[in-house]
Amino acid sequence: MKLLTLNCHSWQEKNQLEKIKYIAKTIFENNYDVVALQEVSHLIESKKVNDTIKEDNFVYLLNNEIKKLGCDNYKFYWDISHIGFDVYEEGICILTKLEILEKSSFYVTKSHDIKNPKSRKIAKLTLNYNEEKVDFYSCHIGWFEDDDFKLQVDSLLKNSERLSFYMGDFNNDANKKNKGYDYILSKGVFDTFNISKTKDNGVTVKGKIDGWKSNKNDMRIDLILCNKYVDVIYSKVIFNGENKNIVSDHFGVEVLVNI
Repeated sequence: MKLLTLNCHSWQEKNQLEKIKYIAKTIFENNYDVVALQEVSHLIESKKVNDTIKEDNFVYLLNNEIKKLGCDNYKFYWDISHIGFDVYEEGICILTKLEILEKSSFYVTKSHDIKNPKSRKIAKLTLNYNEEKVDFYSCHIGWFEDDDFKLQVDSLLKNSERLSFYMGDFNNDANKKNKGYDYILSKGVFDTFNISKTKDNGVTVKGKIDGWKSNKNDMRIDLILCNKYVDVIYSKVIFNGENKNIVSDHFGVEVLVNI
């Protein structure tokens, strides 16, 4: 099973439409089973395509580009988390070519107010993989310093009995000890990076980005976690200028898992 996670930084990028096409081509070529996306936005005032999606929604356009390449196998689930930059409905998304059995979303923060940029929602899909149910979560949680950080983690990781993957921007550097990353692992999940047979340096953020204006370090904050120990063939950073062009202020993470 091949997985990808990427914080898209959508509509904040130069040459955004070209980058959407580039991401679509990469997804098409690499044939991912599941893609978790964060910061997936559309303008509040744009025309609706359906009850939730508007015509400039990042993943809607992305999936259309994949279709143009000749692949009609992908479906997506998107939901709004909060208002971004005053003009966007910003959300989280899972794109997959697997059969969708169940879909839902839920807040993990105290705040459920879409006008509050600290409101954090999770997208969840239960998918059919080789006749087994597997849960996937697209995650964009807050910082260790947030007063409800532990609530966010606890709410995300509770009741995960079947095989589950938690993919996304966790906003906590894995290189900082006794902080948010260690608290996440204390809940009994495995970081696929740590248990991978082959891996690179894992760095997904370099220097200052939105939300990390004073950062000067290389950080590993985009993660793919699992609630069970699995056979991870490789973990590698993508869209970092070495393995594919940069498309966002975050790099992506790709893993291959043998289930």
